[in-house]
Amino acid sequence: MARKEKSTQNSEHRWEGLQEIDRAISENRLTSYSWKKAWADPWGRVKLIAIFVALAAFVVFVIVNDVIL
Repeated sequence: MARKEKSTQNSEHRWEGLQEIDRAISENRLTSYSWKKAWADPWGRVKLIAIFVALAAFVVFVIVNDVIL
């Protein structure tokens, strides 16, 4: 009977975030999970947009500097 109480106690203390990460790893979708979490965070979204804008600006610079000039 003590085991039953102990197992109920453990099931009550499940951490939802860790379960989601464990599920993501088991389904091999950790990258997708990371991108979704970063996009959901306002500062993460700003960082992602800044990185993509900087990358696009670099590509445009290389094209203009090497191909056109």
